[in-house]
Parts: sequence; structure tokens; C-alpha cells
Amino acid sequence: MITSLSIKNYALIEKLSIDFSKGFSIITGETGAGKSIILGALGLIQGKRADLSSLKNKEEKCVIEAHFDISKYKLKSFFKENDIDYENDTIIRREILPSGKSRAFINDSPVNLQLLQELSLFLIDIHSQQQTRELSDETVQFDIIDAIAKNQEPIHLFQTALSLYKSDKSKLNVLLKRQSEAIKEQEYQTFLWNELVEANLKSGEQEILEEEFEKLNNVEIIKESLDRSLAIANEEQIGVMHNLKEIKTTLQKIGGYAPDYGSLLERISSLVIEFDDVTEELDRCSDKLINDPEQLELINQKLQLIYNLQKKHQVDTVDGLIEIQTSLEQSISELSNLKSDIDKLTLAIKDRAVTLDEIATTIYDNRIVAIPLLSDKLITILDTLGMPNVRFDIQLIPSEAYLPNGKDELQFLFAANKGTDFGLLRKVASGGEMSRIMLAVKAILADYSKLPTLIFDEIDTGVSGEIAIKMGEIMKDMSKTMQIFAITHLPQIAAKGNVHFKVFKSTVGDDTQSELKLLSNEERIVEIAQMLSGTVVSDSALNHAKALLN
Repeated sequence: MITSLSIKNYALIEKLSIDFSKGFSIITGETGAGKSIILGALGLIQGKRADLSSLKNKEEKCVIEAHFDISKYKLKSFFKENDIDYENDTIIRREILPSGKSRAFINDSPVNLQLLQELSLFLIDIHSQQQTRELSDETVQFDIIDAIAKNQEPIHLFQTALSLYKSDKSKLNVLLKRQSEAIKEQEYQTFLWNELVEANLKSGEQEILEEEFEKLNNVEIIKESLDRSLAIANEEQIGVMHNLKEIKTTLQKIGGYAPDYGSLLERISSLVIEFDDVTEELDRCSDKLINDPEQLELINQKLQLIYNLQKKHQVDTVDGLIEIQTSLEQSISELSNLKSDIDKLTLAIKDRAVTLDEIATTIYDNRIVAIPLLSDKLITILDTLGMPNVRFDIQLIPSEAYLPNGKDELQFLFAANKGTDFGLLRKVASGGEMSRIMLAVKAILADYSKLPTLIFDEIDTGVSGEIAIKMGEIMKDMSKTMQIFAITHLPQIAAKGNVHFKVFKSTVGDDTQSELKLLSNEERIVEIAQMLSGTVVSDSALNHAKALLN
């Protein structure tokens, strides 16, 4: 429960510090006195967005700090999971700096607003007029039924499974799209791949083929050049070999006379040997050279195929074509792998759907049991609140779709009087009826949700007299198990509280401030008397106030 609240430099509050007790606390005050400011400050503690305009003094920071006794809330795991120091007396602080920057702290550890919002769900429920209207919302109605059905764990399991199901469905859609695109391209890719496979390409063969083509394409001139070279080399009287041998014979005569002549002899001897080898190679080349038009045509066809493929695929080498062939092969095989992945994912989705259906059935069964309990409890409470003929027809409609909290749709039908037809709650219930229904709902949920602190913000709208007394009694009864605050304009409800706070404005010089004060017994009698009769308090109003308090 909330044990204390301090506010500094917020709206009309310069500085305020107040302690709270367990049980039923009343907050009253004239319209505009600042009750909404207190709620706004608590909203910041809950993690709502801060507004620079909330600063009373724009030059100083705003600080709002609330202490909570959470020793009985079993929140140690929450603190551990979020790496926050746990304290039985937990302190939540919000700061709004003049720069507009907002900071949040839990037990002096900086936290983001999302974490603050998550923690506040375990600490405070502020019921406002807007929440009364939200009672018509199907999600809120399901929350009520599921609290009674104790569906929290099944719904958590369902939502986890649903998240995995949707994730797999999303992945499957991506794969199916890729498969569709791949199928469109597969035929063309297969054609290109087959074309390259049939070409039987080998690394380096283009250079070999081009060399062989040049030889065969110029065989006559090559043959003529080789034979002419051999003739020049081997002519009997004037051939190069004959002349070299003559030079060698001549130098042999003088080779012994001096080292220079010997060196020349060695060199000419080497030339003779080398030239002899050259002529033998010329002879071999000439012998191997054959005019083969058929082979030339085959080589030409293969080269033209390579050139055409290179042009088509925009590469310059056979190695480039081989790389493209490999890539096409991988792309074609990926389609087969894609089908395998799709089949596996489809099977996994079916399994997840089975799991979801099983959990959804559990949720549905629990709701079917809870609905008559809720209806009976509502009718019993509302009977005491002046609605003796109220009836509810809460219909659970199974759906094929996976919804956020199961596979059910809901119709929350309501009839306030005998002889009237059932209608949707949001269409047929008046404001006063909605207020009483919401109070009944909160009273029922107090036994199930175990909220530590519940704040009713003018839930008494549209009621008065004996009904207001009953509403006060219900809230007082709820306060036996939880901390209850009621912001009210009705003296009948104000008189039921264990403690009574008054919000009022005061003027200091030119400055207007809102203040919150804990009333003494005598002050409380006067406050309730003023609520009964107005500013001028009569003796009868005082006596009436005492009677209400007693």
C-alpha cells in the first residue's frame, strides 16, 4: 500500500507531504481545489508522461515521491528480473527538470517509464470516470471474467504461444514469397545452367583453343615459313649450318694460340649445338603441322560458343562463366531447400495451432464456469445498490480466429428493469447505473485480483441518498483486504471512511496554492456538514453529520 506521498513544485502545490494509513481513506474538497492535482501526481508515479507546464516554478525542478509498503506483495522476483534493489519500503520518485527532461527512480535506481508502468500495475489502480466508460469495452469485460476464472496463467501461455505462432506465420509468408519469385525465375535459370553445363567449360581452355585455332587457321603460311627456314639452315653449300661449321673449323686452327681465340671457339661451338637443336625443332614442328579443316571448324565452334556465353553473361573469362554456372546451380538447389524449409515450418505452425487450441479450450472452459459466478455476484451487490431487477446475459461466442486472449468473443448484455429487453451495456446503462456496476465489479475483483491500493475518483456520479450509503459500505468492506481511497462529493460516502483528507486552496500574497490536510474528528464533522448544507453550517447539518459518522 502507499504509505506516504510528497510533492514539490507541481501545479498549484509548492510543497506537500502526507502520510496514509491502510483501510478506507476519504478525500474531499470543492471543485477546482486540487483533487485532480493529487491524482496527476500519482499518475506520474505510475509512469505517465510528464509535462513541463506542470511545474509551478519554471526555474526549479518538480519532485514527486511515493513510499509503498510492498512486504506482502511477493514482488522480489520482479525486482530481481529487472536488476533493481528490493526494499519492503519501496520508494518511487519522478523528477521533471526545468529543461523539460523527466527522470524516474525506483529505490534510487534510474528506470525507464515502461518499467515504472509495469511495477505500478501491482501497486495502484486509479478508477476514474473514464474507466467507468471503459467497462463497455470488450477487453475490460474479458479482464473481469478472466480474473474470476483465474485465467492469468493460461492466457500468459496462450499469448506466448500466439507470439511464436505469428512469428512462424510471418517467416512462412516470407519463404512463400521467395518461393513464388524463385519459381518464376527457375525455368530461365535452369536454361542458363544447362547451357553452361552443355558447354563443358574447363579453366584455361580458352587460351589453348585460341592458340590451336591460330595454328590451324594459318597452317599454310606457317608450313611454308618452317620449311623455308629449314632450307636456309641446311643448304649444302651456303646454308647457315654449313657456314657455322666452316667458322668452327677455321677457329679450331687458332684456338690454342690465345685465350681469346679459345673463347671464340667455345662460343661458336655452342652456337653450332644450339642451332642444330633449333633446326631439329623446326623439323619436328613442320612434321606435326597438318592441315585439318574439320578440327579447325570444331575449335572455331567451341570458341564462338565461349564468346557468345561471355557476351551473354557479361564476363571476359571462362573462369567467370564457371563461377556463374556454380551460382546458378546453387540458386536452383535453393528452391528445393526452400520447399523443405516451407514444409518444416508449415508442420511447426500446425503443431503450434494445436497447442493454441488446447490452451484456448482451457481458457474457454474456465470462463464458462466464471460467467455465472460473476453474474450472480453482480446481481447480489447491485440489489443492495438500488437495482433489484437487474439482469445480465453474458454470452461467450467461440471464434475461429486467434485473439489476444483466446478464441472467444463476448457480448455483455444488460437489462436494468423487469420487462425490458437485454441490450449492450454501453448502449442501455445510464451513468449512475454504470457507476454502480463498476463499483460492484471492483468489489468482486477485490477478492480475486488482490490489488493493494484502489482509488475511486468520484465513482458516486449519478447516485445519492441511501444508494450512496450502500456504496460507502461496499467500499468500506473492500478496505478490509486492501487500501481504499475515495474522492467524493457525497457526505454519505465521506462518512464511511476511517480517515478523511481535505484538499483546499490557500492564498499567500499573490500566490495560490493547493494543500492537503488530514482532518481531526471535529474538523471532519464540519466538513461533512458543509457537504450537506453548504458554506453556512446549521445545527441540523452538524447533527446529521454526526449521525452519519456514527
